[in-house]
Amino acid sequence: MLSGCRTFRYCRGVRTWLVFLTFACLGVLASDPLLGASDPSKTMKRRQQGILTGMPFMANVAPRTFVDDLGRKLYLAQPPKRIVSLAPSITEMLFSLGLNQEIVGVTEFCNYPPAALDKPKVGYAQPNLESIVALRPELIVAPKSFLRVDLLNRLEQLKIPTLLLDAQTVEDILRHIQLLGRMVGRVPESIKVTEAIRKQMTVLTAQLEGRPRPTLLFVINTDPLITVGPGSYIHQLIELAGARNAAEHAGTAYPRLSIEEVLRQNPEFLLFPMGPFEGIPQAEQDQWRRWTSLEAVKRDQFVQIDSDILNRPGPRVIEALEALITILHPGAVPSAAGQEE
Repeated sequence: MLSGCRTFRYCRGVRTWLVFLTFACLGVLASDPLLGASDPSKTMKRRQQGILTGMPFMANVAPRTFVDDLGRKLYLAQPPKRIVSLAPSITEMLFSLGLNQEIVGVTEFCNYPPAALDKPKVGYAQPNLESIVALRPELIVAPKSFLRVDLLNRLEQLKIPTLLLDAQTVEDILRHIQLLGRMVGRVPESIKVTEAIRKQMTVLTAQLEGRPRPTLLFVINTDPLITVGPGSYIHQLIELAGARNAAEHAGTAYPRLSIEEVLRQNPEFLLFPMGPFEGIPQAEQDQWRRWTSLEAVKRDQFVQIDSDILNRPGPRVIEALEALITILHPGAVPSAAGQEE
């Protein structure tokens, strides 16, 4: 979802994916090539408008030609009947479109929906090429950050279409769902999923008008201290949830922060991921209490969120937004918001 003073301690042995994600994102300047705005506040406003109104995301391409996030064009003569997913978020997107039998391989971390647990496993950060080829896939969908160049070249030699995705914004998540819908012949389903997400976002964000915006620090790792910054979809979620990201001025999507910078920003909330595959141990969370001048410490506002819904850029992004709003603005979420369609 890192090197430093010590190794990640997110549930030892199962956090390799976040190492690759962070290194892939470190050094990437916050940008939005879709919008091209230079003013961050204007960029965020236009991003949010795009999410809620459903503005088009894709340039016109041939009916069965598709473009991935590396700018590579893929041609599919017909919707694939055998698909391998190389990320939990991608698996969730495919299932949200109504696919099941077509999904013939997933990663060892794909635990949602429950049907994903029964699928053949092909690894994750180091996917096994032989296992993938043995599944006879007609399409592989993978996160851009995890696929090795040598593996990608080999798949191209084998003429196995491989789509690489890289969600940097919430709009990207919706665009990916619609792209996959087109590729697998489930366009109506993709429209239904994305429009439901937009509708729920409208309901949720409407409750935040006029409310104060507390400062939040999302702690991905404690030593070294790593968080999210502009250029990551989680940063955008924090802002959509009516908060100010303590790392809003960072120059990378997953920056390292010094404790001095944290003390200057003085967040009112410290947010920690928790889940079966990743999370900050309670002992590490408690270490933050030594910084007694922090507002989050004074107010005892150490909060946790399900890492599966926040760290996966998929259809459950709306659950992540609702969870963040519930944490930051108790009472703001309408009781029926989570059931809007």
